[in-house]
Amino acid sequence: MAAGSALLVGLVEEFVSGQQDSKAADTATGLKAGQFTILQLVEALGLHLASSQPQTRARGVQLLSNVLQQCHGDLTEREVDVLLAFYENRLKDHYVITPHVLKGMEALTKCSVLPPGSAVSILKSLFQDVHVQSLMLVERSCVYNILTQLMESRESELKGLGADFVFGFVQSVDGERDPRNLLLAFQIARKIIHGGYDLGKFTEELFEVTSCYFPIDFSPPPNDPHGITQEELILALRAVLTGTPRFAEFLLPLIIEKLDSDVQSAKVDSLQTLTACASVYEHKELAEFLPGLWASLRREVFQTASERVESAGLAALGALTACISRSVLNSDSEDYLDVFLDLVLKDCQHHLCEPDLKLVWPSAKLLQATSTASYRASHRVAAAIMPSLIEQYNSRTQCAQRRTLLEVLQGFVQPAKSSEDESVLLDFRQSLCSIVFSALSENSAGLQITSLRVLTALSQQTVLLLESDVELAVDHLTRLILEEEDAKVSLAVVECAGALAGLHPLAFISKLVPRLKGEIFSESMAQGDCATPSQEHSQQAVRQRCLTALAAVSSRPSVVQESTPVLLQVLTSSHTGTGLFSLEEVISVCHNLQRIAEHAQDTEETGHVFHDIIIPRLLGLALQAAMRGSSDHPSPLVEESVLSAMVPVISTTCARLQSQLAGQTATRAVSLFLDGDMSFLPENAFPSQIQLLKQAGDSWSQSQMVCLLMGCVCSLPRSVEVPQIDRLLLELEELSCTCGHPFSYTSAAKCYAGLVNKRPAGEALDSLIDGTLKRISTELDCASSSVRTQAFTLLLWVAKALLLRYHPLSTALTDKLFSLLSDSELGSLAADGFSLLMSDSPDVLNRGCNADVRIMYRQRFFTENSAKLVQGFNSAAQEKKSGYLKALSHIVNYLPRQVQLTELPALLPLLLEALSCPDQAVQLSTLSCLQPVLMDPPSALITQLEALVGRTLTLTTSPAMKVRIASLRCIHALSRFPEHEIMPFRARVLRALAVPLDDLKRMVRSEAVVARNEWFLLGSPGGR
Repeated sequence: MAAGSALLVGLVEEFVSGQQDSKAADTATGLKAGQFTILQLVEALGLHLASSQPQTRARGVQLLSNVLQQCHGDLTEREVDVLLAFYENRLKDHYVITPHVLKGMEALTKCSVLPPGSAVSILKSLFQDVHVQSLMLVERSCVYNILTQLMESRESELKGLGADFVFGFVQSVDGERDPRNLLLAFQIARKIIHGGYDLGKFTEELFEVTSCYFPIDFSPPPNDPHGITQEELILALRAVLTGTPRFAEFLLPLIIEKLDSDVQSAKVDSLQTLTACASVYEHKELAEFLPGLWASLRREVFQTASERVESAGLAALGALTACISRSVLNSDSEDYLDVFLDLVLKDCQHHLCEPDLKLVWPSAKLLQATSTASYRASHRVAAAIMPSLIEQYNSRTQCAQRRTLLEVLQGFVQPAKSSEDESVLLDFRQSLCSIVFSALSENSAGLQITSLRVLTALSQQTVLLLESDVELAVDHLTRLILEEEDAKVSLAVVECAGALAGLHPLAFISKLVPRLKGEIFSESMAQGDCATPSQEHSQQAVRQRCLTALAAVSSRPSVVQESTPVLLQVLTSSHTGTGLFSLEEVISVCHNLQRIAEHAQDTEETGHVFHDIIIPRLLGLALQAAMRGSSDHPSPLVEESVLSAMVPVISTTCARLQSQLAGQTATRAVSLFLDGDMSFLPENAFPSQIQLLKQAGDSWSQSQMVCLLMGCVCSLPRSVEVPQIDRLLLELEELSCTCGHPFSYTSAAKCYAGLVNKRPAGEALDSLIDGTLKRISTELDCASSSVRTQAFTLLLWVAKALLLRYHPLSTALTDKLFSLLSDSELGSLAADGFSLLMSDSPDVLNRGCNADVRIMYRQRFFTENSAKLVQGFNSAAQEKKSGYLKALSHIVNYLPRQVQLTELPALLPLLLEALSCPDQAVQLSTLSCLQPVLMDPPSALITQLEALVGRTLTLTTSPAMKVRIASLRCIHALSRFPEHEIMPFRARVLRALAVPLDDLKRMVRSEAVVARNEWFLLGSPGGR
């Protein structure tokens, strides 16, 4: 113990007299090790604490406080009691000691053994002996932390102080300026309000000491290490000001005053604070200030040019109305809601009768915000303004005025409140329906579009449309689909039909679907040979609208069951030749089937429609067309474009099927393509022996059906096991490596890759990939091989499949691709292949097809391979370098912009070289990469200005319009470089830009004008 005492004395002496701050940590370590106690430390400090020199006493207290900050958890209740008494006494000492005393007290308030009553003692000492706002920032923060900790651990003791605690806090925080401490102070004030502390007669003082900061006007300095934002302070203060209804009499006049401010942020803050108040206050707190609040809100919405202020004002009005609506009416009490709505209606209603004037819209928005707040308000506003609006519409004859009135009506119909099965608009149902149906019969496109939106809004409230109204609406929609040629009206019709069909499917099943079917297959449509070109074009446009409408209304299973047979019948007719449907219409049918698969309700019933009917029918029709082959009258279903359009229908369906149905689909598809099992196909009149994965001679029409197999098996959930997968993969590999038909072997490679991507990791997969790579390498390494292109295609798709899932063997395949960049035959294809590796594939190997796609695979590929690319470029012969440049351009172009900004400076020499490459695709891709970087150029780009300017100016006369446009945008971006760096190039650029000013293409001329203006203004007083 003697040794410990000697050690302690030495540490104290070195800290206090030797000014060695590190000894505080050594002292804390000794205390934790039990070499001495905290009270022995106090005794050892005795002479220093009793010194006549304030600085010596301060060093002694500093050592004790520093030790306590590290060891407060090891103290006993008796030790804490003694130390608190010591610190409270020291608060009366010299001011240089106070900061260290506060740190020590802060540490003691964290003790779990704080003696009963000590919280009150600490606060009384603080409030009596410390003038907080005369302290430095850190010491003020200590005071707020002490208050926070005591409120958390000794709440009942603090509440025992009554209003004295609130008064002490008000005195402490009064005049605080630092945002860090203000955040703490606001949090304490919020706890006082929400924690049930007695505010007593100091309610106004607490409000005044916090509201003086409202509205918050704080902009954090750049690179602020503390990270305090204006939004944080605004929300913290708002939580205080809106925390209690007792602040209402002070806050509401303050908000009215601040709304007169010219600062937009102050207006928005005031309005949002008012919105927050309304959720806390009751009608009695608002009643006195309603006229003033309404006048301010009306002014802001009527006069503001800011959408933020307008939306905040409308939100505040809605919140006020909702608050007043919650008032409970007595027989002798005034209805504050009626009083307030009288104010609103008085100032706004008459503007609705002036559809030509600009105040009609602010007035409508104010009334709509009021109406949406509550059922009572909605009922009152509707009763007041709906008769007037309906009368105005019926009395006006100009389409523009009627459209304005209809748009105003739409605003009231859309959010109309309903109480159980009753709508506030029920009394006006017949008039509204009459207006909508009459507007649909007008010739004005704008009026028709608005009426369709109103009809959609009416349909959302089931009580407003009777069955007869729905049927009449369907008749109007059908007429517009068949007769209206305006694209915007057609789009609105389709959207409205889709919305109504989801709510009233029976009307569409009985009326619209049969009518559209009849129109699609009508005799006049079929007489294509007798029709003039304009008539034929018009007939095709009608059919296209019918097909689109059928897809739009097919969200409910019952409608899907009726609409999809019509679409399938179009495919059948085009295949058999009984209907003269164009190739574009056949492709459109497939696209619309895909839309149905995407948007129809995901139910078992819908799944069965696609599994049992649509997929077998598509496969059957495609197989019939393939069997017919290239006869005198080939079916359009053998066209690549049609088969490519069928694939998304099948893949989208299979991706959404329930596991059981998905498994059955996989089994059927594999059996069909491997074994020729056609038992599930409709109209099964096919040869008994058929091998779709074997190309017999030139029968590519059968082998290309492998794309449909891809749609069936490559989009299935990963939990669904594909049957006979090993055999299937072997057949696909064989087809992709031996078939001579590009579409067939490409589809086979994609299907193979889609299955490999989902195959579980393990020896079986590794063995499969090794075998495939060996076969690919054998073909690629043989210059005389006739299937090098096929082998390359398989290599590319398998490399993408493995790259997406981070498979270790992906490196071997991508290295093989890099080696092909210098190949005389496949070099260009290999360079373009990197675009496929980095891009999203639409029909396979994407997340929609349930593929295994890892995050940031592009960045990873770039990081691992950029050095190889640069090395290959440097070692390649001059005539082979363009392949490396094209590959680099493709890779960089698909990287996220932030990664481009980081990596491009290192690759700049290669990219500049790419600008000189004769390949226009390389030029365009490189320019697209450079433009965003030029907007905020790193220093590496500035050092290459001569080359950048020269090569981009050369490309402004490129034969390709897209290259000319991209180069002009880069020239424009170069004008943002530091002025002293680019001024030497000004005359040269202006001369060069004179040529694209006379370009034949308007878009090029437009870009040239913008770029030349920026360069012309360089260095001038009016320039940047």
